[in-house]
Amino acid sequence: MGILEVSGVNKRFGGLQALGDVNLDIVENTIHAIIGPNGAGKSTLLNCLIGKLDPDTGSVMFDGKPVLGLAPHQINQMGISRVFQTPEIFAELTVLENVVIPCFAKRDGPFRMHAYESVFHENELMDKAESILRDLNMHMKKEMHAGALSRGDKRRLEMAMCLVQEPKLLLLDEPTAGMARADTNNTIDLLKEIKEKRDITMVVIEHDMHVVFSLAEKISVLAQGSIIAEGLPQDIKGNPKVQEAYLGGAQL
Repeated sequence: MGILEVSGVNKRFGGLQALGDVNLDIVENTIHAIIGPNGAGKSTLLNCLIGKLDPDTGSVMFDGKPVLGLAPHQINQMGISRVFQTPEIFAELTVLENVVIPCFAKRDGPFRMHAYESVFHENELMDKAESILRDLNMHMKKEMHAGALSRGDKRRLEMAMCLVQEPKLLLLDEPTAGMARADTNNTIDLLKEIKEKRDITMVVIEHDMHVVFSLAEKISVLAQGSIIAEGLPQDIKGNPKVQEAYLGGAQL
């Protein structure tokens, strides 16, 4: 049994079958990539995992507990965090303030902006946030306003905002989107280091095949809402069904 189990998940939008009988078994402390062409159902699946959508049928179990029907903040409190494709940060606050705030949200429920100042007097939380920033090479920027950061640093900041909550599962929606190759490679190395250091399971949705094959230990391929292949990176590379569905027959 995996830490995340998706069984028979179906989702329709009117006449469109977005997901068709999707099954996934995510093994604890691994990096599992989900790939597929545009419109394959990746975003729909991700939104089912974090409580933004309820599937029509099927089940999602995390660490032996049902996820479906829970609000996003309740799923977060279970130990699931998500790094969005477009970083979701508080631009008007400092980097350090951004990292401290999720501790409060995790502890007390849905985030309430008017109450965030109460956590800044808790030395334990401040120390924890600064430690995370050091791990992500962001400590020297802790007093900067988050809105002034580069796109790559904003993505690192959002990752810090997730890690400070000590999640068991981290969902990453195209974590290298818009990055130069050097930054992409740094992010790959960083994610590998985080996974080993913190024993976090990661599910990565990514279009960049360089990232997928450099990072993932297992890959699931979605096409037209269904999983058409699953396996080790070397198995996926040579799978003709994957080549046809993902690149129209071109080699991965």
